Amino acid sequence: MTEVEALQAALAGEHAAMYGVGVAGGKLSGARFRAATDTFEQHRRNRDRLTRLVIAAGETPVAAEAAYDLPQAVSNTATAAALVLLIERRLTAVYGDLVEAAGQPAVRAFAIQTLLATASAQLAWGGAPVAFPGDV
Repeated sequence: MTEVEALQAALAGEHAAMYGVGVAGGKLSGARFRAATDTFEQHRRNRDRLTRLVIAAGETPVAAEAAYDLPQAVSNTATAAALVLLIERRLTAVYGDLVEAAGQPAVRAFAIQTLLATASAQLAWGGAPVAFPGDV
């Protein structure tokens, strides 16, 4: 996988994450809703950064889909939190791929920082620590 392909994959992942976290947020309240809002905003910042990196590479950023098929139904707080956890797990793997493919130091640094952030987010959403985040 090339650096640009990995950037595009991460960007597509962030588009999907924003959609999924938005859906999950509709079933949350209180502190969990605030956490989902913060998570959504972080994914928006990641999306914007990835968009700039893809453009800087001379490519057209992958567009967001109009809607995404969710991997599970979201009907209550537990299923909403489980969806956010799954999103963070999947993004950790995508950022692991970007770390591997990154040729530019700035891209690699961003990928590592984001991999660590998604791995930490997993803990906040009920996940267990793993030795090698992103290794699926």
